[in-house]
Amino acid sequence: MLCIISSHTDPYFNLASEEYLLKAFNEDVFLLYRNIPAIVVGKHQNTLAEINFQFVQENSIVVARRISGGGTVFHDLGNLIFAFITSGKDGEMVDYKKFTIPIIEAMKKMSLDVTLGERNELLLEHWKISGTASHVYKKRVLHHGTLLFSSEMDILSASLKVQPERFTDRAVKSVRSEITNIRDHLVDKMDVLDFQNQIHGHILDTMDGARAYHYNDNDLKEINKLRESKFSSWEWNFGYSPKYQFNKNLRFTTGEIALRMNVVKGIIKEVNIEGDFLGSKDIHVLEEVLVGTIHDPETIRMRLSGIQVDDYIAGLENEELLSGMF
Repeated sequence: MLCIISSHTDPYFNLASEEYLLKAFNEDVFLLYRNIPAIVVGKHQNTLAEINFQFVQENSIVVARRISGGGTVFHDLGNLIFAFITSGKDGEMVDYKKFTIPIIEAMKKMSLDVTLGERNELLLEHWKISGTASHVYKKRVLHHGTLLFSSEMDILSASLKVQPERFTDRAVKSVRSEITNIRDHLVDKMDVLDFQNQIHGHILDTMDGARAYHYNDNDLKEINKLRESKFSSWEWNFGYSPKYQFNKNLRFTTGEIALRMNVVKGIIKEVNIEGDFLGSKDIHVLEEVLVGTIHDPETIRMRLSGIQVDDYIAGLENEELLSGMF
């Protein structure tokens, strides 16, 4: 087993490295990494429905999508991510117990009473400290999970504070749980890097054939290719979301509107604006202007750059409408 501690903290790079190690390697791999603040959604989720979009933008939090299913998680430098990548037989590869036992045993050495929960999460007493997910590719499987060590809980909570009534879709929904930081339960105090080294050391000491591995120049080249072509792209992180309907009532100085949009592969296919408002121009013209635009604030802002929304909805400014679309 190749044991890797990634020195990179770019979420797009580290997510790309998981796919690269899964598809390009034959050896078993154990990977540890940390990311700068990021929200990472599951493969089958509607990104905008899972995040507090305004907070995420204002705080420059990265939004990314992974290749495994499951719910949305928050990453920061106080959150350690582990991944096992192995080969196996059909029907036997997805085994949450197999891949969490080494992590549980490593933490037991730190006097932490950790168990596997009903949703394949790791529990410290009754608190959740880890969410896990898997992805199968041919005869290979990626199993990865988070370890909340010293995450910024206020930022985590605010980033994931959503209003689900705005979205109608068939996407996988996240299940919120009561969480805690591992650091707060340690007898012997340590920082996240010490914790990372102890997990890494346990795997090296207990897994047959385990040895340290460092990315070579070709690895870095291929991972960065994946980062650029897929994992950092709007098409993957937002456009891959299942089709959805967005619904929001927007109040402004002189009236109120009900905004409805149908979005497919991130592209606005239909817009309907109704409500108690006046306008000197036909509202259907404004609706048609928005159709065909990707559901992205900068793109919509550019589409509206030559238009005064106030002409169609008296008293409503362009930026007010834009904010109401998220």
